[in-house]
Amino acid sequence: MTGLTTLSVLLKGCLVPSLNDVPLHYLKPNSLVKFRCLIQDMFDPEFYMGVYEAVDPPTKAKVLRCGKYKDVTECGKHCDGRETDFLLYAGSSQARVVPSTSYAPTRQKRSYEEDDDMDDMDTQPQMQREPRTGPQSPTEQRGNGDCKRRETEAPSSQTASASHLDLNFPLPGEKGPSCLVKVYENWDGFKLNDTLEVFGILSVSPALSALADKKDSSSLLLDPTECMETAEEQRVHSPPASLVPRLHMLYAKPLPHNNPLLPCATLEDNSAFLTSTLNEMASVRAELLTYFTPILLGDALAAEYLILHLISNVYSRRDILPLGKFTLNLSGCPTVASYTERFYQIIQQLVPSSYYLGMSLQNMNQMRFVPKKDYSANRLVSGALQLARNTSLFLDETQLEQGQLDTTGVRNITALGNLITWQKVDYDFNYHQMEFPCNINVLIASEGRSLLPSDCRIHLQSQITPPHMEEYLNSIHMHPPASQLNKFRMYLSVARLLNYSISDEVTKSVEDDFVDMRKDDPQSISAEDLHRMLVVARLLSLSLGQTSLARDSWLRAKHMELLRRSRMEQHTCVNGNEP
Repeated sequence: MTGLTTLSVLLKGCLVPSLNDVPLHYLKPNSLVKFRCLIQDMFDPEFYMGVYEAVDPPTKAKVLRCGKYKDVTECGKHCDGRETDFLLYAGSSQARVVPSTSYAPTRQKRSYEEDDDMDDMDTQPQMQREPRTGPQSPTEQRGNGDCKRRETEAPSSQTASASHLDLNFPLPGEKGPSCLVKVYENWDGFKLNDTLEVFGILSVSPALSALADKKDSSSLLLDPTECMETAEEQRVHSPPASLVPRLHMLYAKPLPHNNPLLPCATLEDNSAFLTSTLNEMASVRAELLTYFTPILLGDALAAEYLILHLISNVYSRRDILPLGKFTLNLSGCPTVASYTERFYQIIQQLVPSSYYLGMSLQNMNQMRFVPKKDYSANRLVSGALQLARNTSLFLDETQLEQGQLDTTGVRNITALGNLITWQKVDYDFNYHQMEFPCNINVLIASEGRSLLPSDCRIHLQSQITPPHMEEYLNSIHMHPPASQLNKFRMYLSVARLLNYSISDEVTKSVEDDFVDMRKDDPQSISAEDLHRMLVVARLLSLSLGQTSLARDSWLRAKHMELLRRSRMEQHTCVNGNEP
């Protein structure tokens, strides 16, 4: 295979097995694999033996060997080690991966000889559909020198064996997979929480565990001044390779999205795909609206706003203000028949990554939302708000009951408010906080007005009475065919990725409309209302496959906002005591 062909295979991911989809014990050690992941943490750099001299036992001749892309050098007792470049990219990034299909076979130990014979065996792992939350990617890299590499860690699917280990997953119940990715160059190009696809050499050597155990026991006898790592740090940074495999990076590319149905290239680089998709977006939008309306209990206006929310995206930041976010508060949600849980399941099957957070008093007071630095183990202890870009975060406020929020609960509510308003999470480094920008779609389901801020609130007008709710939800078609689901999934991802612009002519028309609306009653519309209408107009245009604002779309957005505000005023009059 030529170098050009090899590079082409790497870039396209052809014939390269994925750690996201294939169980670890079906992959051969020291083979080429790929991994979609989130950079969750970064460890300190470590050294490796770039080139070392060893003695060949049969000939007794000295030979040079390469220690790159290996965790353990094979020099035995005849090694004249040259400590050339040996820095491990330290980014133990425990990352959540969001494969559409996961495998859950029974793990069986076998020898490497059996691994070598795998190509001759007709073995197929049992496939199991399993919802996933949050994209995963490799780790970051820092350091200096060409012969340095960094580590990154990601979650593992071998949960049974990992029950005694703290794999530091961001979300409760997360199952992986995870990796320690070791990066040798260009580590400054990666940042915490980046989503990447990594191609590299898989290392699952049992010697790693033996070395870690030996290192752990010997550390008790070492002079503290001679040991740079604490026992806790060694334990965290050297998990068993069978649970957290090592991946020596050859190549990595950022993921513009986490939808496997779309081409990896940007839309601009795939004009044929973009043109065909834009031509179908209006019809697919109509189908999606028809699908959402019965799920939202017959409320077509709420279905319109739900579509706009699902395609929203922070496309830019002006100073500290994130532009493009559209947090939706859907109030009036029934508390019977597990409606919000069923509603989340619909969202979950349409977006690449999502997370359901029931805002019960127990969750608010006990869960860790914000990542915190653990200096004794030298790692970032993950939190529930360390999410990949464009994750759909579903906040179920109907779960909130009466009670007292403690200090942790207040901090968690504050963190949610900052996430919604500023699209940032303040990570806790004990002596200071560090802001990390994010891009999370937040949907709040509540009975009344949410206690959290939002960009838009619409009250659900149910056509179904509570006693018949269970019967109604069982009767509607909540799970369309796979072909239609894939159309919806592609539509939502493409609409989020489209560029958008407003011509000078339309800008002037919008300004004139704003002046006319304020003529009769200056209090009837504020600058905040105008901003919301512009956001709605932008999202409405993109949902129709239009990359610039047309006059018709602006008038339609104004009408939608008029209907929504009228509904909210009526609801306030009926429920005047509601905050």
